Amino acid sequence: MENVHAKPATALWLMLSVVLVALNLRPSMAAVGPLLSSIRGEVPLSFSGAALLTMLPVMAMGLAMFFGMGVAKRFGEHRSIVVSLLVIGLATVSRLFLDSAAELILSAIVAGVGIALIQALMPALIKSRFSDNVSLFMGLYVTAIMGGAALAASFSPFVQMQTGSWRIGLAIWAVLAVLALVFWYAQRSVLPPLPQARDAAQESFFGNRRAWLLAIFFGLGTASYTCVLAWLAPYYVEQGWSEQNAGLLLGFLTAMEVVSGLITPAIANRRQDKRGVVAVLLVLIIAGFCGLIVSPQHLSLLWPCLLGLGIGGLFPMSLILSLDHLHNPRRAGGLTAFVQGIGYLIAGVSPLIAGMIRDQLGSFEWAWWSLTAVMGVMLVIVLRFDPQHYARHIR
Repeated sequence: MENVHAKPATALWLMLSVVLVALNLRPSMAAVGPLLSSIRGEVPLSFSGAALLTMLPVMAMGLAMFFGMGVAKRFGEHRSIVVSLLVIGLATVSRLFLDSAAELILSAIVAGVGIALIQALMPALIKSRFSDNVSLFMGLYVTAIMGGAALAASFSPFVQMQTGSWRIGLAIWAVLAVLALVFWYAQRSVLPPLPQARDAAQESFFGNRRAWLLAIFFGLGTASYTCVLAWLAPYYVEQGWSEQNAGLLLGFLTAMEVVSGLITPAIANRRQDKRGVVAVLLVLIIAGFCGLIVSPQHLSLLWPCLLGLGIGGLFPMSLILSLDHLHNPRRAGGLTAFVQGIGYLIAGVSPLIAGMIRDQLGSFEWAWWSLTAVMGVMLVIVLRFDPQHYARHIR
C-alpha cells in the first residue's frame, strides 16, 4: 500500500479524517457515567445493570474485531468505515426515543459493533500509510479516541442541565458521526482507494502464545480504562459531588489521557525497547488507584491526573507493542485485531465485576484495590516484551 508520508497535503487530509473518525469511538460509552444518576431516576437500573451499558458494547467490540478484517476484505476499508460511522450515529441518535433499560443497552451494543469495525481497520491503515512514524500517528489516533471520551464526559451533564433531558445528553454525540462522515467521504477524492485486504489479514493467531499474552496484556490494561469510564463519576457522586462536577472530573481524567496519548508514543518512537516507558505508565496507574482509595476527597485532581496519564499512554503503547512484532502491515493489522478482540472481551467483563462488588459491599473501593493488583501483574508481564525476541515468538 502506498505510504503517504511523501505527500504532506494528502497525509494531513487523511490524518484529519482519521482523527474525526476516532472521536466517535467513545462518546456512546463515556456519556453514560456522568448521567447515570439521572438515568437511574427514570430507568430502573442497579449498579450491576448499569455496568451492562459499558460491558456489553465492549464485549460486542471484542466479538466484532474477529470479523472486522473479513468485512473490510469484502467491502473495502473506505466503505466499511462509512457504514460503521452510520451505525454509530444511528445508535447514538436513537437514544432520544428510548424508554427502557433494554433499549438503552441495545443501542450501546449496536454502537459497539460499529466502533469495533473501525478499530479493527485503523491500525493496519495507519501502519501502511504512515510506516515511518507508526508510533506518532497511532498516538494521534488513540488520543483522538480519548478526546471523544473527554468531550462526552465533560459536556453531557451540561447538555442535560441546559435541556433538562439526559436523552439529549446521550444523543447529541451523533453530530460527531455526521462530521466524520463528511470528511471521511470527501477524502476519497484526494486519496486513492485503499486496496482490498489480502489473505494475510485472515491469518489465525489463536494458536500463538505470544499473541495471547499481548491480548491479555491489552485486555487487563483496557479493564482499568473501562472501569474508570463507567464508575469514576458515580463514585464521586456517592462521595457527595454533583453530577456536573463528577462529569468534569472524568473529563479532566480523559483530558490527561489525551496529553499522555500524544506525548508517550512520541517518546517511545525513539526507542526500540519500550518496556521502561510502559512500566512507568503502570506505576502511575497504581498510584492513582491508591489515591482514590485512601484519600478521594483530598488532592482530588491529582489521582485522576495520575490515572489519566497512565491509562492514556498505556492504551496506544499496548497496540504499538503488538504492531512492533510484525513488519508486514496486513499481518500486523491482523494481530492487533486479534489482540483487541480478545482484549475487549476481557475488559468488557470488568465494569460488571466492579458493579457487582459495589452492589455487594456498598463501595467501589474494593474494585479499585482489585485493579491495583491487576496493574502489578501487568508490570511482571511487560518484562517479557523484549524486542530482540519478537521474531522468535511471531514469525
